[in-house]
Amino acid sequence: MRAGFVPVLVNTLSPDELIAYYLQDSGAEVAIIQSNLVHLLDHDDVRASRLRHVVLVGERHDPPAGRLYSAHAWDQWLEQQSAELVPAATYSDEMALWMYSSGSTGRPKGVVHLHHDLPYTYESYGRRMLGIRADDIVLSPPKIFFAYGFGNSLTFPFSAGASTVLVPERPDAETVFAAIERHRPTILFGLPTLYNALLSHPGSERRDLSSLRLCVSAAEVLSSEMFREWRRRYGLSIVEGLGSTEVLHMYLSNRVDRQKPGASGARIPGYEIKLTDLDGNAVARGESGIMWVRGDSTAPMYWNRPDKTRETMRADWIWTGDRFHEDEDGFYYFEGRADDLIKVSGQWVHPLEIERCLSEHPAVQECAVLGVEDANRLMTLHAWVVLKPGYVADDQATRELQSFVKAQLLPYKYPRVVEYRDSLPKTGTGKIDRQALKAARQS
Repeated sequence: MRAGFVPVLVNTLSPDELIAYYLQDSGAEVAIIQSNLVHLLDHDDVRASRLRHVVLVGERHDPPAGRLYSAHAWDQWLEQQSAELVPAATYSDEMALWMYSSGSTGRPKGVVHLHHDLPYTYESYGRRMLGIRADDIVLSPPKIFFAYGFGNSLTFPFSAGASTVLVPERPDAETVFAAIERHRPTILFGLPTLYNALLSHPGSERRDLSSLRLCVSAAEVLSSEMFREWRRRYGLSIVEGLGSTEVLHMYLSNRVDRQKPGASGARIPGYEIKLTDLDGNAVARGESGIMWVRGDSTAPMYWNRPDKTRETMRADWIWTGDRFHEDEDGFYYFEGRADDLIKVSGQWVHPLEIERCLSEHPAVQECAVLGVEDANRLMTLHAWVVLKPGYVADDQATRELQSFVKAQLLPYKYPRVVEYRDSLPKTGTGKIDRQALKAARQS
């Protein structure tokens, strides 16, 4: 970016077919890639892209013959450059970088961000909400190619003069515990699935987390049970927040000194929030509505997707498509996607509400709930559940969980089907992959 390039951050777990799509969609002419991942450029559709140069980092792996691009070794490439780099004459509203959305529906979309977006997220969240300092050491298992990890590991620590710990391996519980004990970070950024894995890991009660002063969670709802258990075990509250790739980082957050378990947080200064019905009319406080966000870090467009841009970027607002309600203290509670509502027994139900309820049961380690069609083409609630060690997955457990939901919510909201698993599939960002669950059931 200092040299005037526009980097496109790409998930290294992407299949070669998706890498080819990114190259074609972006029009990128240069790829910088770890040499042991060069096989990701082998897909035949790469030929139709504008790729002409590949810079290989690490031990040299020559690309296959017949390719249209030239390969360059990272070290040799750098040796030819001056040690000084005069910044390119960019300006605040110029394109700075892209990130591709997760693409849960259809092809991933290239989210374009501008140069001023990065310092804006630091000022609004990194400095004001987190209070990140030069003596902090940051550990963010979510990777830099995700908007959440990008702010955690790059924008915030670099802005404050703090240090960053980068872990190249997949962030399983043992890897994260070992990194904490070795590098002694002061701030840990995670997802609910990571905190759940840490709490469930054998011997986790004896691990040393004494270096941490702050734990942050985002991307999915953190259950009250998990919040309480983490605080009981380690003496730390998990500060939950919510952001998106389109906004680059957080726009809602709890604080250590002002938080409500189960809430995504309150509005972060520097952002405006409104809740509306499907027609765009404001809803009263306490009522469910679709969230809109406005602030100076919001993306101006999706690359080459004018239809999706019109759908999401409305004037200077981001239409999130997420349902929330706001309580009397200004905290917002996530209720699911606007299109997630399903009708069961003639009544509208949010699957996320049932998911949250099940998560509070002492036997449940993690769960996912979706609306699916039964044999009669009627919508019903299907729950996938991972039980904690010591609990048995049988008919009695199912009746217990169903009764628990009936007692906590309303009788018609209980899951008609409970399927037990040893683990739930995860997306590249570490979220529960609900689409994979639904696809597995349909197949």
